[in-house]
Amino acid sequence: MWTVVYMAQSKEIATTMQELLTSEGILVKLRPISKNHDNNDNYYEVLVPEAEVEEAHSVIIEKGY
Repeated sequence: MWTVVYMAQSKEIATTMQELLTSEGILVKLRPISKNHDNNDNYYEVLVPEAEVEEAHSVIIEKGY
């Protein structure tokens, strides 16, 4: 099951978070909150598998997010 570990305020931030977690070997999915997928100002959920939540949180905190 996928679990939200971060709420990003833009696609740029979400993509940066995805690259950060992926570089640490963590699987990542991004999911826009709004129905308007063309708008770059959407909020995005950053999701990881349930088994990797603790590791993802550690990486996010370590990198200062």
